This record gives sequence, C-alpha cells and structure tokens, in this order.
Amino acid sequence: MKRPENIFSRLERIGRIGEDTLLVVILGSMILLAAAQIVMRNFFDFGFIWSDELLRMLVLWVALAGALAASRTDKHINVAVLDRFLHGRAKAVVKIIVHGFTAAICGVVAWHSVKFVQTSREFEDVLMGGIPAWIPQLILPLGFGLICYRYCFFVGKGVAKFAIGETES
Repeated sequence: MKRPENIFSRLERIGRIGEDTLLVVILGSMILLAAAQIVMRNFFDFGFIWSDELLRMLVLWVALAGALAASRTDKHINVAVLDRFLHGRAKAVVKIIVHGFTAAICGVVAWHSVKFVQTSREFEDVLMGGIPAWIPQLILPLGFGLICYRYCFFVGKGVAKFAIGETES
C-alpha cells in the first residue's frame, strides 16, 4: 500500500504538469493565432472574423491559468510590509489572516462568477458566431474556485503549523 504522502505528492505533480501544460497551450495558441492574423491581414487582405474575439477570451483564460499556477506556491502579487517587521508566531498569524482573506475574496468572486455564467446561459449569449458564451466563461468560477480552495488549504496548513509550534523565521 502506498503512503498518503506519496499519493498527494503524485497528485500535486500531476496538477502542476496539467496547469503548466494548459498555460503553454493557451499562450502558444494566442501567439500563433495573432501572428497568423497579422500575416493574413497584411499580405492577403483577409483574416478570420472570429480571431479577435477568441484572442480576448484566451487572454482571460491565460490570466486565470497563470493566477492558478501562481497560487500553488503562494506567489501572487502582495505587499509584504509586515514581513519585514514581524517574526515568528506573529508573522505566522498575519500570514494565516492574509491567506484567509485571499480565500474569502476568491470565494466571493467565484460565487458571483457562477451567477454571471448562469445569467449568460439563461440569456443564451453567444461568442464567435455561435458558441454559447457560458462555456468559455466557465474559467471564471473554476479558476477562482480553485484559487479559493488552495488558499483555504494554506490557512489549514498554517493553523496546523501554528498549533504545533512551527514558525518561519
């Protein structure tokens, strides 16, 4: 029987590979589509009518996929003023609070993005000439929901470390 640490380690590695692959595929697709659009417009006087709309949607996807990838190692943009002045248990408490606040904000945004996607589906919004808009918009609740989950995990991990007396320097 495998140890739970090995299973979680393997799942984490698979998730990391999946996130990185998603980022590379989206970014590569954006670059290729934009370059093809430039070449076609400049040299052949035509282009894909749907490409600008698709590129805007891919920007949203790459932004949320990048935010999700940054959240796995807690590398989001932050202002670390207190980190310079706090040490030990005080720093650990502040970190738990910040992670909790981040999880709460992402949870609220995920909740409202679910409502947004539901509204888009009810009104039968379409993109790129016929694709239901709610399908590509699913990245919003999915991305923010996963970031919320990760930061809830960080809160739990921080509380557990605090409880047993482990602190960062």
